[in-house]
Amino acid sequence: MKKYVYNFNEGKKEMKHLLGGKGANLAEMTNLGLSVPPGFTITTEACIDFYDQNEEISEEMMNEIKEHVGKVEEQLGKKFADKDQPLLFSVRSGAVVSMPGMMDTILNLGLNDETVQGLARSTNNERFAYDSYRRFIQMFSDVAMGISKSRFDLILDSKKEEKGYKEDPELTAEDLKEIIKGYKEIYLEEKREEFPQDPMKQLYLAVKAVFSSWNNARAFTYRNLNGIPHNLGTAVNVQSMVFGNMGNDSGTGVAFSRNPADGENRIFGEFLMNAQGEDVVAGIRTPKSIDELKQVMPAIYEEFISSAKKLENHYRDMQDIEFTIQNEKLYFLQTRNGKRTAKAAINVAVDLVEEGLISKEEAVLRIESAQLDNILHPNFDEKALKSAEKIAKGLPASPGAASGKVYFTAEAVVEAQGRGEACILVRQETSPEDIEGMNSAEGILTARGGMTSHAAVVARGMGKCCVAGCQEIRVDEAAKVLKYGNKTLKEGDVISLNGSTGEVYLGDIKKVNAELTGNFKKLMGYIDEIKRLGVRTNADTPKDAKTAVDFGAEGIGLCRTEHMFFNEDRIPKVRRMILAKSVEMREKALAELLPHQREDFAGIYEAMGERPVTVRLLDPPLHEFLPTTKADIETLAGSMGVSFEELKDVVDSLHEVNPMLGHRGCRLAVTYPEIYRMQARAIMEAAIEVSSKHEYDLVPEIMVPLIGSEKELKFVKDHIVDEIEQVFEEQSTKLTYKVGTMIEIPRAAITADEIANEAEFFSFGTNDLTQMGFGFSRDDAGKFLGEYENNEILEVSPFEAIDQKGIGKLMKMAVELGKSTRPDIHLGICGEHGGEPSSVEFCHKIGLDYVSCSPYRVPIAKLAAAQAVIKEKMEG
Repeated sequence: MKKYVYNFNEGKKEMKHLLGGKGANLAEMTNLGLSVPPGFTITTEACIDFYDQNEEISEEMMNEIKEHVGKVEEQLGKKFADKDQPLLFSVRSGAVVSMPGMMDTILNLGLNDETVQGLARSTNNERFAYDSYRRFIQMFSDVAMGISKSRFDLILDSKKEEKGYKEDPELTAEDLKEIIKGYKEIYLEEKREEFPQDPMKQLYLAVKAVFSSWNNARAFTYRNLNGIPHNLGTAVNVQSMVFGNMGNDSGTGVAFSRNPADGENRIFGEFLMNAQGEDVVAGIRTPKSIDELKQVMPAIYEEFISSAKKLENHYRDMQDIEFTIQNEKLYFLQTRNGKRTAKAAINVAVDLVEEGLISKEEAVLRIESAQLDNILHPNFDEKALKSAEKIAKGLPASPGAASGKVYFTAEAVVEAQGRGEACILVRQETSPEDIEGMNSAEGILTARGGMTSHAAVVARGMGKCCVAGCQEIRVDEAAKVLKYGNKTLKEGDVISLNGSTGEVYLGDIKKVNAELTGNFKKLMGYIDEIKRLGVRTNADTPKDAKTAVDFGAEGIGLCRTEHMFFNEDRIPKVRRMILAKSVEMREKALAELLPHQREDFAGIYEAMGERPVTVRLLDPPLHEFLPTTKADIETLAGSMGVSFEELKDVVDSLHEVNPMLGHRGCRLAVTYPEIYRMQARAIMEAAIEVSSKHEYDLVPEIMVPLIGSEKELKFVKDHIVDEIEQVFEEQSTKLTYKVGTMIEIPRAAITADEIANEAEFFSFGTNDLTQMGFGFSRDDAGKFLGEYENNEILEVSPFEAIDQKGIGKLMKMAVELGKSTRPDIHLGICGEHGGEPSSVEFCHKIGLDYVSCSPYRVPIAKLAAAQAVIKEKMEG
């Protein structure tokens, strides 16, 4: 018989796949001797079985749960549902992968109209007992039965207003009894039955609710956003209750063993006295810094600090710890590897290496590509910040800089982002239902909540800028206004957030790039030691090239020469070249373009030093350089001294039904070889000039796009080589150079052995290879690819990540065929897939020499390349 339930002392951290993250860690803390309230974990396999049983808990599983309730009763000497001294449980979810805010929790389970009286008598604290009961009714009704939490909040707030109370602890036992009566009336009205009084039925419904929450909308969205498989299931942790709301000698808190915002090696967290856990997370009351616990309860503080360090050393990572103090005794309810900002992730990883706790390889594996992406994002310009109008200050919950239009609901943010607007989500406090809006927003601002609130934890995980607990603002979500001082902001007004300081500003503020020094530089050093793949950049200007070098680019894998033709000085000359009626006229126009191209290439060589530079010759169809409107055609005709009709005829003649499959790339050079000859001359003259000036040993790499056959490449290459030889003769000097091609047509991939006779290098143009391999127009596929993903026809758009089964097979074939002809052939990728982590790992596996991507994705590609090496070693 399959075992579905494990007591905490039966498990260990290595059983995470079965017990989920929380369950495995509860077991591990129990084994370490920490004070963990006894309980048991219902496995992820039980969740899968639940869905196999049409979302019902089998009798076999329920009997096993009852058996383990009995074991906890024996450990504690208490009885579940006992009328005199009741054993109560918390019920928490615990997926294999941490999903903060996504799953649902129920506390104080087991209370009913009789057991609440027993709890009051056994603790000699009637107020505490009825406070626990009202919390349980609200949580159970919301989580297990789907009754909106806001209905209960209305009753609670009305009672506080009636009595003139500011904080929940001011409510008396009699107040709470009246609130409970109102809560039960809501339940009866909503469910057409009395609130369940049988504790075992409560437990059954709670476990069922946690299993069901695995597939609720917000959990599903979170998994999609973070690439978490949908078939893992969640475990359920049933743990005996300890109470932080038993009076002023009790409390609850959440703390990190290091600062999750910047990685500083000191305890960071918050606590509340006379409170339960949801009070800290939900932001209903403003918590105190963990440092203040030293004055409130010095012995508890020292015990917590010692235990937190013990846990961090055991797990060899920063820990996120939940704790409760009951009658001056400390209990640990959870530990897990803490969510952290990109900055903190890098600082913690490098510090742990230097402290001797982990290896460089482990440090590299712990950094996520999204975290590096976040740290490369800009911050506010200091000069611009000085003149900005500060309107409020809250807690610096998640660092970074964000500006955007104010919106008060997640739905409004999603809609506005769809219109191309930058948005700031402004809420009293966020909840799990806001997940899509939080993901779509540039930043998040809340009036309530602390540094461990839902908004703060989720924002840090997403790498979003967040200011939380901003009590200087008043948010009216219904009226869609934000008030500060005596002023009001409406929906659509622009604000800026500094998540590193907690400051809120009016209007947009200029931003600057982050400095990539210190631990970031050390981490990149680890990465460079480990990775095998080279990482180049796609850059078309000296400025882009310099940016890429600053980010660690090791060369240029794609310089798109057509981008050099579109400025005002050059486009008239390009158009004269296109409209030339003879070779002589075309060569004359090209001669005017030659100095510009030479200057461009010289600037790029200067920026790159001796790093390799691959220049792609002209690729797009010629019609892209010509005007399309009547007014623009008339203007061009006038400047060229030809009639409108004559020019219009030429423009029309260049029109193609499918230009991306038409007269472009090397096909232009077959028709007009003088175009590529001019570009080859410009490349070589620039290289000679810069080599001579700096005594560089430059090896220009000239890339011919859209080749489909060996003969095609030979025809074009012969013209390129002939022109270069003329340059060498004129300059009385020579440079080593390479002529290669892009593999972007399926025929090129399957005849790569023949093409390698002429090509000294291959660079996979995976955008076009995907387009032609699938028969998808990359410009139009966005209209329907979403449905392919929704219906699981495709896991992800093949334009975002390489389709390894199909397009990848073409690439692998081309690599093997190319090497069979030319064993030393140089192999790379220059499509934007070159910066996508799973694609980089695939390129490593099939034996490419480098990947190339946009400048800002260079560190991400390097990280993925290093992680590919480490994973390969682990698998081996």
